[in-house]
Amino acid sequence: MIGLDWATLVGFVGMGCIIAAYAYLTWNEAPNPFVLHGTNLLGAALLTVSLLVHTNWPSLVLEGFWAAIAIYGLAKAARGRRQGRIERPEA
Repeated sequence: MIGLDWATLVGFVGMGCIIAAYAYLTWNEAPNPFVLHGTNLLGAALLTVSLLVHTNWPSLVLEGFWAAIAIYGLAKAARGRRQGRIERPEA
C-alpha cells in the first residue's frame, strides 16, 4: 500500500468521524450535541495527528477551527444540561 502509513490511516479514521457526525446531524431529528460535537472533536484531533506528520498548513488550521467549534459546542451543551435545557438521551 503506497502512501498508507500509520499517520495517513489515522487521518482516514478522523475523516470518517467527521463524515459520520455530519451524517448523524443530517439524518437525526434531534441529534445529541455531545455525540455530534464529541465525534467532530475526535475527528479533528485524529486529522491533526495525521497533519502534524504530513504537514498541510491550510488543512491544519482548518482542523484547529473545527476543534475549537466542537469544544464550544460541547461547552454550550454542558451548560445547557446543567441549566436543564437539554434532555438526556434515552438509553
